[in-house]
Amino acid sequence: MQPTPTYPIGTPGQPWGAAERDQWRARQVRQRSYADDVLTAIEALRGRFDVEMYGDVIYADTQHPAERFPLRALRSRQWQPGLPSVLVTGGVHGYETSGVHGALRFVDTQAERFAGRANLLVVPCVSPWAYERVQRWNFDAIDPNRSFKEGSPAQESAALMRLVAQHQAQYGPFAAHIDLHETTDTDESEYRPAVAARDGKVFEPGSIADGFYLVDDADNPQPAFQQAIIDAVSRVTHIAPADDKNEIIGTPVVAPGVIYYPMKQWGLCAGISGARYTTTTEVYPDSPRATPEQCIEAQVAAVCAAVEYVCGKASER
Repeated sequence: MQPTPTYPIGTPGQPWGAAERDQWRARQVRQRSYADDVLTAIEALRGRFDVEMYGDVIYADTQHPAERFPLRALRSRQWQPGLPSVLVTGGVHGYETSGVHGALRFVDTQAERFAGRANLLVVPCVSPWAYERVQRWNFDAIDPNRSFKEGSPAQESAALMRLVAQHQAQYGPFAAHIDLHETTDTDESEYRPAVAARDGKVFEPGSIADGFYLVDDADNPQPAFQQAIIDAVSRVTHIAPADDKNEIIGTPVVAPGVIYYPMKQWGLCAGISGARYTTTTEVYPDSPRATPEQCIEAQVAAVCAAVEYVCGKASER
C-alpha cells in the first residue's frame, strides 16, 4: 500500500497560519480573464436583461498589488409581482467552469422563453479571483461554499448574501435556487489534500463520482423537484451511479443521482435564499463519457428544468 502523499505546504498535523497561506497564494497562477470571459458576456446581454451591480471583491497583500473584481448579476427586465422568482448562481468555486458558462448560456439562449412565467436573477460568477486562478478557494484560502453564514469571512459569500437579502426585501421571496457546480479529478488530487493540510488533519483518500448528480437539502428535501432535473439532464449526459456502498462522494444516495447535505448548517450557497426548492448541481467534466460542452449543456438543462418545475407548480395554484 502506497503511503498517503504529504501536501507541499505546512507541517503535518498543524493548521496553517499566515505564512502557509502566503505560500499557498504564491502558487496560484492567473490562467484566464474574468473581465474577458464573464464581464464582457454580461455586457453583451445588457440590451436584453437588467444588469445588477452588487459590489466588488478587492484583494491585496504585501506580495501582491491590489486586484478589484466588479460583481455583476443579470435580472429579468420586466420583473412581475406574482410570478415565481428563481435564483441561479454559478462560479461559487471558480474552477468549476461549466457553472459559470452554463449560467451565461442559459441567460443568452433560454431565459427569454420564461418571460411572463418566471422572474430570474442570475449570478454567473460568484468568485472571480478563483475563476481566474482555476481554484476552489478564494485569495484567503477560504472555501466560499462553506462561508454563506452571518459574519462570513469570504468577501464573495458576504456580497452575494447582501444581494439576495436586498433583492428579497424589494421584490419578495424566491421560489427556487439552483447553484451550479462541478466535481473534478483535482478535488481528489489537489483540493482535498490541501484542505486537510490547511486544517491540520490527515488526508483520507476518497473517490470521484462519474457523472451528473444533485445535492438536495437534508432539512427541506424536495424529491420531485430533484427528479425533474435528473430526468432533463439524463437526456444530455449520464447520471452518476452509486458506488458499492450506495454512496456518492461518501454520502448515501437517496434517489438516483441525488444525495443530501444540510445546506444552511454547512454554509452552502444553495441555502441562502430560504426558497422552497433548492439544489446544487454537480457535473463531472473529467469523465471519458462527457465533454466540456456536454457539461455546459447539462447545466443549462438543469436550470431550464428547475424553472419549468416552479412555473408548473405556480400554475397549479
